[in-house]
Amino acid sequence: MTGNQASAGHLLRLIRTGDATTRGALQRTTGLSRSTVGHRLDQLFGAGWIREAAPGPNGSGEPPTRGRPSTRLEFDGSHAVVLVADLETRYARAAVLDLAGRPLAEHHGPLLVEDGPDVVLDALGAWFGRLLGEADVPAAKVCGVGLSVPGPVDHASGLVVQPPIMPGWDGYPVADRMRRAYAEHVGAPEGAVAGGPLPVLLDNDANLMAFAEQRAGHPDCTAFLLVKVSTGIGAGLVVDGEMYRGIDGGAGDIGHIRLHDRTDALCMCGSYGCLAAVASGRALAGQLTAAGVPTASGSDVNAHLAAGQPDAVRLAREAGRRVGEVLVTVVTVLNPGVLMLAGELAGTPFLTGVRELLYQRAMPRTTAHLEVVTSRLGDRAGPAGAGAMVVEQLYAPDRADARLAARSL
Repeated sequence: MTGNQASAGHLLRLIRTGDATTRGALQRTTGLSRSTVGHRLDQLFGAGWIREAAPGPNGSGEPPTRGRPSTRLEFDGSHAVVLVADLETRYARAAVLDLAGRPLAEHHGPLLVEDGPDVVLDALGAWFGRLLGEADVPAAKVCGVGLSVPGPVDHASGLVVQPPIMPGWDGYPVADRMRRAYAEHVGAPEGAVAGGPLPVLLDNDANLMAFAEQRAGHPDCTAFLLVKVSTGIGAGLVVDGEMYRGIDGGAGDIGHIRLHDRTDALCMCGSYGCLAAVASGRALAGQLTAAGVPTASGSDVNAHLAAGQPDAVRLAREAGRRVGEVLVTVVTVLNPGVLMLAGELAGTPFLTGVRELLYQRAMPRTTAHLEVVTSRLGDRAGPAGAGAMVVEQLYAPDRADARLAARSL
């Protein structure tokens, strides 16, 4: 590794990943001289991004020695914070996280995504202002905002694209509006970060949940698939540690795959026969209500399941079988190592239904090394994924170098 590939930003990546965590290891890995490594580390120390830690027995990249252990370097996750929000259809969660993903303050409450972006983002701005006060964190420490939304997001443009359950959000400039709400409620200028306006990043909720769950519980899985079943149905895929979004954010939208035998089921997208119209939390709420069990939402379905309500248990298992029908094809194409079920319906009855169909219809070769599990992080997955997304982007080598350059101006 030479030239720009061994910039301060690249040294930071080596430290963050644990590939090289001492000065000597950085020299050997990059081929840089001791003085050059020292100069670039000085930049990172000056920004407050790294710190010295107690020497560790292994993993530093240093060969064993009999002398004094080398000082270990590590990313300092306390030097800044990220504001995150996880939007569902009827409620939201918001938090202040340090850069290691630890929550410093949290809030959740009702928030209707169908009220539109102006109402929702203004409410989030107010929540963020209160949370920073609770955490006793100054606005100057905020390095970015991460939003998890229940719809497709074009990663290149940062726009929500044709979301079936988010009326008024299609093509809306979410980042700009979030910055204005932040400025109004936090009392900080929109350009509070050196080098430009406050970074506001957003992505699909299933993508971010998959990103968080893979990192937290399955870091060695090179093909990780998460299926979220709540108001709608969506999937997130992490390949080689990176979210796979497709060419314009449409990857994983399995809720709108058509079922051949349910052409009577009208979906929120306007089509008939979609998986989400048959097996989502919204669909089961309607089916339970029709069966004489009043149920307003997927959350209510979850409450019935927790209480062991027989109709809810039966319908959740059948919904799992319908989702399993679609996942037979998805798993055959993707060949993941882990299939994780998450969301309001992802309990034992639903899991049982998915497994029944999957193992019955998929080729044994496809499922021989497949783990089918449920969420480990639960409600924390969306906020954790949103925070990790911001940190990974802001401290990527090129972005880190640009931020360091802006600091020196």
